[in-house]
Amino acid sequence: MLHRFQITSYSISFWRRLTNFWTAVFFAVIIYDFLSHNSLHHNGVILGVAAIYAASLAIYSAEKEFKRWKNKHNVMHPGEIYIILWTLLVVGLIVCDLVFHMDYHMPPEVSSSFIVVLGILAITKESKHLYKRKKK
Repeated sequence: MLHRFQITSYSISFWRRLTNFWTAVFFAVIIYDFLSHNSLHHNGVILGVAAIYAASLAIYSAEKEFKRWKNKHNVMHPGEIYIILWTLLVVGLIVCDLVFHMDYHMPPEVSSSFIVVLGILAITKESKHLYKRKKK
């Protein structure tokens, strides 16, 4: 009998790939918005992409943690990579704006998404530490 909430390596792999895809799309949208002086922010594209990105990242992270707590997680994919990429992107936007005087206004969806990524990493790190303490 197939369980409703069956977690497989395939589902984790799917959500990781989907999250990586939406990370790349979101970064490309943000960079394009920067280069086009906030043209995508004004028509709502960034909000839509940010929502899809946040949802895919949250589902991937939750499924990964659920699998860990069911003792079925054995592959390492550090979330710090996302933080490093986000930090480079945000700092790069700020520096480029200052250097090239682009009059860029960082959309709130960008800074909010960065905060969401930080929050998800903090929650998954704490879950991992709790799991390790529980196992001892």
